[in-house]
Amino acid sequence: MLTTAASQPRRQFLQTTAILTAAGTLRAQQKADSNETLRIGLIGCGGRGTGAAAQALRADYNAKLVAVADAFDTQIENSIKNLSTQFPDRVDVKPDKKFTGLDAYQKLIDCGVDVVLLATPPGFRPLHLTAAVEAGKHIFCEKPMAVDAAGYRVAQAAIEKAKQKKLNLVAGFCWRYATSRIEAYKRLHDGQIGDITSILATYYAGPVKPMPPASGRPAGMGDVEWQVRNWYNFSWLSGDSLVEQAVHSLDKICWAMKDKPPVSVIATGGRQIPNEGGNIFDHFHAAFEWDGGLICHITNRQIVGCHNEVIDVVSGTKGRLVIGKGSAPFIDGEQRWRWRGEEKNMYDLEHEALFNAIRKGEVINDGDRMMSSTLIAIMGREAAYTGQKIQWAADAPPPLTDEEKKAKKAGKEKAVAASASRVPSMLASQQDLAPDNLQFGDKFDPGPIPRPGVTKFV
Repeated sequence: MLTTAASQPRRQFLQTTAILTAAGTLRAQQKADSNETLRIGLIGCGGRGTGAAAQALRADYNAKLVAVADAFDTQIENSIKNLSTQFPDRVDVKPDKKFTGLDAYQKLIDCGVDVVLLATPPGFRPLHLTAAVEAGKHIFCEKPMAVDAAGYRVAQAAIEKAKQKKLNLVAGFCWRYATSRIEAYKRLHDGQIGDITSILATYYAGPVKPMPPASGRPAGMGDVEWQVRNWYNFSWLSGDSLVEQAVHSLDKICWAMKDKPPVSVIATGGRQIPNEGGNIFDHFHAAFEWDGGLICHITNRQIVGCHNEVIDVVSGTKGRLVIGKGSAPFIDGEQRWRWRGEEKNMYDLEHEALFNAIRKGEVINDGDRMMSSTLIAIMGREAAYTGQKIQWAADAPPPLTDEEKKAKKAGKEKAVAASASRVPSMLASQQDLAPDNLQFGDKFDPGPIPRPGVTKFV
């Protein structure tokens, strides 16, 4: 994760901020009166961040955007211009509340806001989430929440602290707040299609942010700044498309499976279209196995000129639930059903849930499920990157092969023990895709595009 030389490394940050911020904790537990203006701070002023700010302002009539932070000042000005057009009386960002640079997030958090919207590239998310929780802020946290195992642990620790402080934490897995999807998954869990037999999720779309040619890089621009400006093309910043974009579909698979993690995954992927300088794939397919041998497939692609489709098909012993073919989810089978109710904007609904909870003195914390879905996505990516089968936990080694049984019979216990742990565990991963304290002008090689069979699981 990226920090600055002036800020603390993330591991030290966790150790030195272990004491709860008493004032922030007290404020978070108090009910916000309807007459009290809630001050919003936006961290990450790109398209998604600007959208999140608009949704937050629509969600609460007495909230104002009072502070913004981004690595680049042009992003800030464009965002404020856009939002001021929509909410002329409720965007009140003074010049001293426009924070730029890689340490801008901390300046915003410290400037007196009540609610923080986290919408930077996800490589920054664990550090920003931790800082917001330490300061006792209510949080909207865009997906995904980490890009590697090290970041996952940092973010998960922050979530546990948010629970202690009774902070509201709403995740950007927006489908969980969609009215029609809530009803569809309720029917699924009530057994309307019987026992689940398989799930297929697709996320076929075009490239999100194509990598410009190296010739387009301004003279003197450091590696880190160039990569941050083109963040989607680097796994240490975006997590790659399976983790950054298709994680929405994987989160719906997890929802169907009641957020119980899978047993293992095998996957494939690669890069079909040249991507000069970047190191991400443009297609993935991952097959996750859950308890009982249930296989759930997710497949995604980001290539121009191909068929685009985002669907979810949950098959069961009595029918199937289909989401994405048409505007409304439906069930075919013994008990037919189609959503016919009013569908509000799910992005608005997640912010309404956050601000309503703050006003009522209640607490929403999406932390555990949002981190589980994030790590499961990372698990699928790493299976594709390495070409290895990866299991979730390390406490259940696979059955011995015939060769291992012979080795055991021959008394070669060490060889058997080493072989028994041959399937890597996601929970034991030590992957850390970027060092601490990078600055814009630094040289940094993020590594080449992974090669299955060559790239190692860490």
